[in-house]
Amino acid sequence: MSISKTLSPQEFEAFRNFLQEACGILLGDNKQYLVTSRLSKIMVQQKLGSLTDLMKEMQRNPRSGLKEAVVDAMTTNETLWFRDVHPFNILENKVLPEIAPKLKSEPLKIWSAAASTGQEPYSISMVIEEFKRKNPGAFRMGEKILGTDISASALSAARSGTYEMLAIGRGLSKDHLTKHFTQTGEGRWKVNPNIQKRVEYRMMNLLHSYTMLGKFDVVFCRNVLIYFSADLKKDILKRMHANLKPGGYLFLGASEALSNMPDLYEMVQCRPGIIYRAK
Repeated sequence: MSISKTLSPQEFEAFRNFLQEACGILLGDNKQYLVTSRLSKIMVQQKLGSLTDLMKEMQRNPRSGLKEAVVDAMTTNETLWFRDVHPFNILENKVLPEIAPKLKSEPLKIWSAAASTGQEPYSISMVIEEFKRKNPGAFRMGEKILGTDISASALSAARSGTYEMLAIGRGLSKDHLTKHFTQTGEGRWKVNPNIQKRVEYRMMNLLHSYTMLGKFDVVFCRNVLIYFSADLKKDILKRMHANLKPGGYLFLGASEALSNMPDLYEMVQCRPGIIYRAK
């Protein structure tokens, strides 16, 4: 069935409020088409006649997994290998050389806060691998990359570490493919164990507490804050600061800027690119 014909302004507003409360995503005023297209499969599966019926069903059976499925369907899993390129160059050429001498007795810890289907954390792991080949004594205590996301389906794909050629072609160079992947079948490639073993995936909502995650040398929070309100962005960045070691670095997306937090972060111009150092 299609819900497009029955999506009233009141229904859309109620769903917008639900989504923002559930995961922080702030839908624009003209995103009705997005709701109808992404939820149509769930509506058919659940045999529901309207968005109102869907909202009632989620309230009636909070443990059915329906709420999680709806949030998963509305989450944007748009991702690329080495997205925007320069953040990964900055990581390899500035941040890792700076951090490496300081980490004599503990592992390097990096958090990818919107890991999606794994391209970002595996890209980070490839950068670390190549840095260590050039600097054999670096990070003797190892490296740990935590990838978190709210989408269960995205994390399942990330954990598998296996990608079809269409996904491989989105930002991955032939050199990286040859060095760090093994072909497992016709048009399918798997991340090599030495790249995959550094990465642990965990389901997490950025609205919830991060205190149990511990402290990180680097946090990547790229291309996710654009979906949140200004107040929520500020709250997330403030709480992420508590998870960064003093002098640790925060990477944001190309269209995301950090402003009005001079007591917490110092802007570092890298030309090209900007990163933020935790005070």
